[in-house]
Parts: sequence; C-alpha cells; structure tokens
Amino acid sequence: MFESLKKAFTQIVERAKTTSLSEKDIEKYVDEFRLELISCDVAVEVVEKLSEKLRVELSQLRFKRFTDPYDQVREIVYKMIDEVLPPEGFVEKIIAMIEEKKSRGEPLVILFVGPNGGGKTTTVAKIAKYFKDRGYSSVIAASDTFRAGAIEQIKKLGETIRAKVISQKYGADPAAVALDAVMSARSDKVPLVLIDTAGRTEVDINLLEEMKKIKRVTKPDLVIYVGDALMGNVAIEQAKKFNQYVGIDFVVLAKLDADAKGGAALSISYVTGKPLLFVGIGQRLEDIRPFNKKFIQHLLFPH
Repeated sequence: MFESLKKAFTQIVERAKTTSLSEKDIEKYVDEFRLELISCDVAVEVVEKLSEKLRVELSQLRFKRFTDPYDQVREIVYKMIDEVLPPEGFVEKIIAMIEEKKSRGEPLVILFVGPNGGGKTTTVAKIAKYFKDRGYSSVIAASDTFRAGAIEQIKKLGETIRAKVISQKYGADPAAVALDAVMSARSDKVPLVLIDTAGRTEVDINLLEEMKKIKRVTKPDLVIYVGDALMGNVAIEQAKKFNQYVGIDFVVLAKLDADAKGGAALSISYVTGKPLLFVGIGQRLEDIRPFNKKFIQHLLFPH
C-alpha cells in the first residue's frame, strides 16, 4: 500500500539529513517533493500546504549535537502528515447516535452515495457486518434500481451477513425503495437502515438529482460518500461534487489495500472538510476498519 507516496516521504528525509541545507538546497528539495506528491495524486491544496510547511521547517532546522539528523527530519515529516489527516473516533459517535435513536424507537438512517464502480455496494455490506458484529442489525435498501445485477448483488451480500434487504424491480423509484426500508426497520425495531444507491461512470446531474430526492424523502441522519482510493484525484473531485449537490457527512475510501499511490487517502478529508470514517482494506466482508490516523501515518511513512 502507498508505495509511491511512502517513497516520496522517505526520499525527502534521506536528502535533507545529509547536507547543511542552504537556501538553494531547500528550494531544490521542496520542488522535488512537490512534483513527487503531484505524481502520487495528492490534491493540489495538500501539495501546497505540505510543501510550504516543509520549506519553513527545513529553513528553521538546526541539527542538534549528538542526535541523528535523520530522526529530526523524520519527526518533521511525521508531523506534516499528521496536520493534513482528519481526526478520528467518529464510529463511536455513530454508535451513540444509534443508541439515542433506538431509545426513541427509531432507526438511524444512513444514505450511501458515490460513483459507479467505487465499491459502494460491497462497502454497504461491510459496514452492515461491522455494526452487526457489535450488536446492531440493519435493514438494507436496494435503491440501486439502475445497474444490472445490483439488486441481486446486494441480496446475496445480505444473505451472507443475515441482513434484511428491501427491494423492488429494476426501474422502480429508488426513493420509494429507501422509504420502504425505513418503514420496515421502524416496524421491526431494527436500529439501522443502510441505503445503497446507484452510481454512474461519470457523475451527472440526473444522478445527483436522484440522490437529492432520496435524501428529501427519507431524511437520513447521515450521508456517506464511498470513494475508490485507486481513482486518486478523481475520487476527490467526485466527493466535492456530491458534497456540493447532496451534502455529505463522512467519507469511506474503498480499495485502500490496492492503492500504490496513496494520494486520495492523504487528501480527501482535507479537501472536502469531511471526516474519513472507514477504509476498505481487502475483499472479504470483514476487511473494513474505522479510520485510524496512526494506521495511515504508518502506511505513508513508518515512524
């Protein structure tokens, strides 16, 4: 994971520790670092923040006697990464929300949005399993009535994790399916509703309007954008578009295990201003974990 970005961070430490760092050296290293980040699909806003931070830190760096210069530069880079990664601990807050709504006899409703092919349907099932393992069962709404095979896919996943799936036929109103799921969960006292929705290869206005309608009808407590880590900056731009038109509360990055660059993981929360809730780290249904800052930091730059 993240081999390219890891190399970029490691290289800047190796370069900076071996010289007295003149102003010319610093500019050269910062420019090289910037280009490497861009090649790793790090968002421009994050590239500029990290590059400027590196310039300031290196210009102020004074190697201490009897200390390893590598350790000093490494600490600088580690703190830089920490500044652009989002806070953690939001899964616990969602569990508290489930409990609060449960006390009122209502389910917590989560709407999942994102482009086609990003792993959204599998992520819905993974999150359903994650919460089921912690005592919270789900009703899943098969509101992707557009993509061929989508309903069969989520039904099969629902059987695997023993979650009830509410569906209609292809071409049905996705908002009606979602509302049926909410009503079913309310009637059966199921504490969680997860709404799977359609995506497109390219995000279009019709899709965004469809998401807005589902949101208007079901009034979800949370909207989660599911992005494909392999898409890099494309995933970030899509997240921004969904946030602009629909409004999102959290981000989940799927396929993190296959991402050699790492740009999306480093950038997406910083650019969108939305916390990273879960990351997908494999193909099995248990291969999802709450976002953990130290886990990402270690992948990007072992400390």
